[in-house]
Amino acid sequence: METSAPTAANPLRRFMAVHEILDAAWASHPNAPAVRDAGGGWTYAELAARSQQYSAWLRLRGVGPGDRVLIHAAADRRVVALLYACSRVGATFVPLGVAVKGLPREGIIRDARPTLVLARGSDLPPDDGELLGAIHRDARGGRPAPSADWSEAAPLAPALLIYTSGSTAAPKGIVCPHDQVIFAASAIADRLRYQADDVIFCRLPLSFDYGLYQVFLAGLAAAELVLVSTEFDAGLLAAARQCGATVVPVVPSLATLLLQLGRRDRLSTRIRLFTNTGEEMPQVMIDGLRQRFPGAQVQLMFGISECKRVSIMEPDGDRSRPGAVGLPLTGTRVRVVDGSGTPVPVGDIGEFVVSGPHVMAGYWQAPALSDEVFRRDAETGEVRLHTGDYGWLDSEGYLYFHGRRDDIFKLKGTRTSAQEIEAAARQVSGVSDAAVVPPGQQRDAVLCVVASISPTDVLRGVRDRLEVNKVPGICRVVEALPRGLTGKIDRTALHALVEG
Repeated sequence: METSAPTAANPLRRFMAVHEILDAAWASHPNAPAVRDAGGGWTYAELAARSQQYSAWLRLRGVGPGDRVLIHAAADRRVVALLYACSRVGATFVPLGVAVKGLPREGIIRDARPTLVLARGSDLPPDDGELLGAIHRDARGGRPAPSADWSEAAPLAPALLIYTSGSTAAPKGIVCPHDQVIFAASAIADRLRYQADDVIFCRLPLSFDYGLYQVFLAGLAAAELVLVSTEFDAGLLAAARQCGATVVPVVPSLATLLLQLGRRDRLSTRIRLFTNTGEEMPQVMIDGLRQRFPGAQVQLMFGISECKRVSIMEPDGDRSRPGAVGLPLTGTRVRVVDGSGTPVPVGDIGEFVVSGPHVMAGYWQAPALSDEVFRRDAETGEVRLHTGDYGWLDSEGYLYFHGRRDDIFKLKGTRTSAQEIEAAARQVSGVSDAAVVPPGQQRDAVLCVVASISPTDVLRGVRDRLEVNKVPGICRVVEALPRGLTGKIDRTALHALVEG
């Protein structure tokens, strides 16, 4: 079985590079607010000027087409300007998470082989207009730079190199060409429909592609992007109100924080939309957001960094289709296949295989892994992304996610998934969070929960919601579940916790 969305005319295909998103917003809304951080904000004209000046700054440091620039991706508007500046000189932007330190950081730097490393906030270029203007003139031999410094060599350089470990694997770099980034961003924008008067409140890290693409989505709508650091979490809801936030992208850990703050802070906000991807948000959390923020809709999405986004639901579409994660992006296709690659019938579980202009170019310096995941059809030449995600399609083409390959297993002869058990556990009164470690050779599956009730009561509640063969034999109550830098559950750390 496969599903696809109709191909629509895409006016944004005229863009050659990601910095043209900024240039279009600059041309149409020069005086509109573009990006804001704790230190201040820039209009689109000011952001465009900074991106041009930073491109000169990069050239003076030897950066050109095909080079990689590794950047400390803090909640800093200079990072946004550098993203577009890299595009202007044909270099690849490599965001480094602010919490990535020591050996992991050294490993990413060694793997990316950047021409320039800006691994600390102090490494970022200055924000001095007069100084930058002088740098800009010097780099151009006394001539002002054009609005786009795109050279013939630049299209060969990827726009982004995104390092992701998912929840279980070692970091790997995903090569993201300009064409794929532009297609993905514009296709997502078509479904989310951000508006020019929106204020996008981004507490997600810019090293996480869900956070980074908010830059492009804001530019496509000529909306304002507000970058928020984790150090302001205690006042996060008040900050959202103060800046007039209308759109808030969330993962479950961030939604939990907003709901906790919302129990004490009952003042109203302008929030009209919550979006979610990266990790499934429990229904109880979705209902909580709707109750605490009346008038706000919730738009669920499903994706992986290797193609950015797979599917998007309509706003509040979960009300009529519980469990669905949406229809494929316009102009893309999703097949559900068995182990031999044969499409399975409607309703049957199989692997999601994705095709379309948003499928990225493979993994950096990992040809064998790329060939395994990004498989080219011998007859048509089409690249088919084998996601490792499993689920099914309904008769109208909506996708339903069942779990990752490693999270699907059998208990007592019955096939189930960590996600199915976790969803049931979160519905039990007294359970605020849940995660499952699949069974080992000499161990039953283990359900780990953050709960105010006993393990016995948790399992009794799960048994009321699932068939008995799907209920784990072990439950542990923990203070908190381990989470990675993006807020997703760290499955490797969870496994170590259980085995330890």
